[in-house]
Amino acid sequence: MKAALASSLCLCLSLAGWGGAPRAVAQALPPADTIRLRQHLRFLTTTPQPRNYQQPAVLDSVAGYIVRELRAAGASAVGTQPYAVRGQTYRNVLGSFGPKEGPRLIIGAHYDVCGDQPGADDNGTGVAALLELARLLGQQSALPYRIDLVAYTLEEPPFFRTSNMGSYVHAASLKAAGVPVRGMIALEMLGYYDDRRGSQHYPIWPLKFIYGSRGNYVTVAQKFGNGRFGRQFARRYRQVATLPVKRFKAPAWLPGIDFSDHLNYWKFGYPAVLLTDTAFYRNRSYHQATDTLARLDLLRLSLAVDALLAALQGGE
Repeated sequence: MKAALASSLCLCLSLAGWGGAPRAVAQALPPADTIRLRQHLRFLTTTPQPRNYQQPAVLDSVAGYIVRELRAAGASAVGTQPYAVRGQTYRNVLGSFGPKEGPRLIIGAHYDVCGDQPGADDNGTGVAALLELARLLGQQSALPYRIDLVAYTLEEPPFFRTSNMGSYVHAASLKAAGVPVRGMIALEMLGYYDDRRGSQHYPIWPLKFIYGSRGNYVTVAQKFGNGRFGRQFARRYRQVATLPVKRFKAPAWLPGIDFSDHLNYWKFGYPAVLLTDTAFYRNRSYHQATDTLARLDLLRLSLAVDALLAALQGGE
C-alpha cells in the first residue's frame, strides 16, 4: 500500500533523506532550557494587547525584549531594521554569532500574531526557540560560519505575501548589499505535538499513509529545486535529533510549503527551508484564541532546539 502511494505521488513528493541514520545529539553541547523557553513564551503571550500590526507599541515592546535577550546572549551587531508601512514604523530585530566575514546562515522567526490571539505556538514558539538558540550559540567557543538571527515583524495578514513582510525587507536588503548567504531556516510553530492517531493532517490526504497520522514529529519542509542546502540541513537535523523528524519536499504550490518567512528568501534566489510542527495541519488552535501556552509541549520544543544547535555545528 505505502509503495503504491509513494509511486503515485512521486511527482509532488521526495522521500530522500529518510534513511535510518543515527540520532544521537552531541553530548558536548549544552541543552535547551525549558524554563527559559517558558519565560519567553509567558512574556510573548501576556502583552497588554495582542502583538498584531494594529498595536505598534506592543510590537515595539516585544522588539525591545528580543534586543535585550540577544545582547544578554552575547550576540554581536544587535540592532533593529526599521521600515515604514501605512505611516507607522515597524522593526525587524537582528543579532549575529560566529565569524564576522564570510557567507552567513540566516535563522528567523516572526514575532507578530494574526488578530486578537495570544499566539503561543504561532509564533511564540518560533521566537522562544530563536532566543534560546541565541543563548546556546553564545556559549560556543567557535562556530564554523556566521549565523544571523532575525526576528521579523508583519508576517501575518494583511501583509502576508506582500513586500511589507519583515522577512521580505530583510531578504531584499541582503540582496541589495550583495551579501553571500549559505541558506535560511524559518522557525514557524514548533511547540504543539499530539500522539493520538488521526491528529496529523495533510494537504493531500494519501500522505498520511506515508508520513503517518500522529502529530508527534518535526518537519523540515522545502520546495523542489531548493539546492543542496536544504538537503544537507534536513539530513543533518534528522541525524542528530532525539525526536522524530520527517523531511517534506514538494512543489511550492502545495499548500503550506511556502506559508512562512522563508518564501521571501526564495524570491531573491536564496535557498531556504521551514522547520515546523506543521502548523494548522496539526494544531487546530491555529489563529484562534485557544492558541495558548498551556497547550504546548515544552520538552519537545527544547529537543527541537537541541537538534538545531547540533545541526549548525556540523559545518559543511
